[in-house]
Amino acid sequence: MSSLLTNSTAMTALQTLRSVSSQLATTQTRISTGQRVSTASDNAAYWSIATSMRSDNAALSAVSDSLGLSAATVDTEYTALNTVIGDKDSGLTKLQALLVEAKTAGIDRSKIQADVTQIQAQMKSTANSATINGINWLSINTSSGSSATPATFSLVSSYSRVGSTPTIGSITVTTATFALYTTGGSTATGILDTVTGNSTTGFASIDTIAIGSLTDAATDQAKLDGYIAQVTAAIGTVASAAANLGAVKNRISTNTEFVKNLMDSVDRGVGQLVDADMNQESTRLAALQVQQQLGVQALSIANNSSQSILSLFR
Repeated sequence: MSSLLTNSTAMTALQTLRSVSSQLATTQTRISTGQRVSTASDNAAYWSIATSMRSDNAALSAVSDSLGLSAATVDTEYTALNTVIGDKDSGLTKLQALLVEAKTAGIDRSKIQADVTQIQAQMKSTANSATINGINWLSINTSSGSSATPATFSLVSSYSRVGSTPTIGSITVTTATFALYTTGGSTATGILDTVTGNSTTGFASIDTIAIGSLTDAATDQAKLDGYIAQVTAAIGTVASAAANLGAVKNRISTNTEFVKNLMDSVDRGVGQLVDADMNQESTRLAALQVQQQLGVQALSIANNSSQSILSLFR
């Protein structure tokens, strides 16, 4: 039956054209965004999971930045400790050699003291200079006020989330372990400024050892022995502190690499959920464009078919 009011053929062609146009719009959106799930309406479950994973990756990025700052801090303190230990020409190692040399009978200890004084000043300068971002673990303030150096520092090292519960991992560093010099307290407690000794060997810190007035007398020789033992012990303590920092440095390096790999893994996971397959989408686009053209042709033919009714009235 031919109807002037209802063109069922055109209605069918129009429905098909609408469906093709809708699919074409979806495909074009996927191609332009590179994602098959770009909004919650595309796939609510996948969009929600991907959003949470992106949030986790942002937190991991912050952890990576924090690890970078922590690595710089540890490296600064580690370098300073190694400088204080020194070698045959500097630091505690040189100081120990000078004190052994001062044991020589008849030697001019005042000239040796000139070298000792310079080494003491250099070690203190090195400790004071080991500051990064306002943090110094080698020269600390032990007062009870607001300016006191914290007893511990927590270096952020990891982030994880189970369900809705986030967990922040950290590496705890105790500043007293690395303190070479202290200020603000009633008594110095640093490795190099703590006063030790007895009435026989003399009372002094490594920072205040003075041998310029010592002689070949037995009591003065005993003091030199005490100073040598004191410096030898300090070398061991500083070396232990450096080894501790070296371990922390290695752990930070390992964590940094792990966090970067984890971020890449999360990115790949998000991509599997929401990224569009461009090969597939380009093929679909070509097919839908042909279907759209054919749909337009079919609708045009359906609309023109009603013109034949006019011939009945001629």
